[in-house]
Amino acid sequence: MTRIMHGAVAASIVVLLAGASSAAQAAPNRPGDGPAVVTTDNETPVLYDDDEGGNATGDDPAIWVGAEGTDSSLVIVTAKEGGLRVYDLDSTEVQSLPATVAPRADGAAGRYNNVDIAYGVEFGGRTVDVAVVSDRYNDQLRFFAIDPAGASAQTPLVEVTAAEQPFLFSPDREVVDEGHTAYGLAVWQTAEADYAVVTQEGATTLATARLVDVGGALGYADVSTIEMPASFPLPDGSVWTPCEEPGVGPHLEGLTVDQRTGVLYAGQEDVGLWRIALPFGSTEPELIDRVRDFGIHDAYDPETEECTPIDPADQGYGGTALEADAEGVDLYYGPGATGYLIVSSQGDDTFAVYQRQGRNALVGTFRVDGVDGADEINGSDGLAVTNRPVGDYRQGLFVTHDEPETGTGVDSERDATNFSYVGWEDIARALRLKVDTSAGNDPRFR
Repeated sequence: MTRIMHGAVAASIVVLLAGASSAAQAAPNRPGDGPAVVTTDNETPVLYDDDEGGNATGDDPAIWVGAEGTDSSLVIVTAKEGGLRVYDLDSTEVQSLPATVAPRADGAAGRYNNVDIAYGVEFGGRTVDVAVVSDRYNDQLRFFAIDPAGASAQTPLVEVTAAEQPFLFSPDREVVDEGHTAYGLAVWQTAEADYAVVTQEGATTLATARLVDVGGALGYADVSTIEMPASFPLPDGSVWTPCEEPGVGPHLEGLTVDQRTGVLYAGQEDVGLWRIALPFGSTEPELIDRVRDFGIHDAYDPETEECTPIDPADQGYGGTALEADAEGVDLYYGPGATGYLIVSSQGDDTFAVYQRQGRNALVGTFRVDGVDGADEINGSDGLAVTNRPVGDYRQGLFVTHDEPETGTGVDSERDATNFSYVGWEDIARALRLKVDTSAGNDPRFR
């Protein structure tokens, strides 16, 4: 394992904070406007996080665009201890995969946290698309080959994880069981190799791992890590450390990689949005936007298990668009360097949209209301977007996690989650964004 330490990263934050003209601080939408509003009438069946519901709680979606016709495309989501769920474009469940015991001598039943798609992976003498999943209870990656028939296949996903894959962040099973394990995940594909980028729960570590053929199954090797900042110097001379429960660091989860440029965008939940060049060490990471309470010094109360400001008058040095946690992150590709970066602002049930090019200027924010029996989006964690026409979504599709799921037929006494679909044209219309559905604009289809 290669470890790259970036002790100088935090020092660059002062420069960013001092730059009052930072593009990411532009006023969202029009002056005086709140978030734009888009609607959804398409949501997946409710998942319940209890024994009766199989301890299934939704977290992160990925959109697989079918090569044999976009109507066959799939939405694949993690349900943590409930495994994976696979839906068609009408949000009908076409497959449920349990979080099985990992293929290792000391394997435990899995907890699937995040998922992303790797297109055209070569292993076992074939080339297939693969759903890559982070398994928290085994601190490793799990792999599921996708049938080219997609939604019309009898079994759309089949696990192809090689046996005895190494732990990503832990030296042994005892440390794995402490819980600071594989968490957020994104796929990075280059002309030479395919990689997964993974975050560590409760820590500031990021890792990359190269996907490799292991005896005809899929595994990984060449794990390289980087340590992101846990504390930040402020313009007033103080040093700010995000308040967390004891023993937990300000971790990252939401990730996406710009497949054309090799730039990783990462949400550090209580800090903000990072831009990081891949491979690690190419340049210093840059914090391109901050959560609203960035720099406000808090104290942790062990009785309430909450953080409260030490000085209620403290204004901090936060941004305007993200209310902690900064969660799901994904890219809508446009021609050339254009397109949009979308980030879930979990704390206020909205989504921030940034330009993909240049300094990632803030374009605007939106929220999602439900219509025709669907409910509004609350507390979104993971999200996914594609510029490709899929099914009835002829200008692209946006999928988001919803927690808690509410509305008709939902048992309010149980922990309910699900996922909602939004046509990209609705978001584009609300924020005056461009639409381009050309296959060549998405470099994953190479």
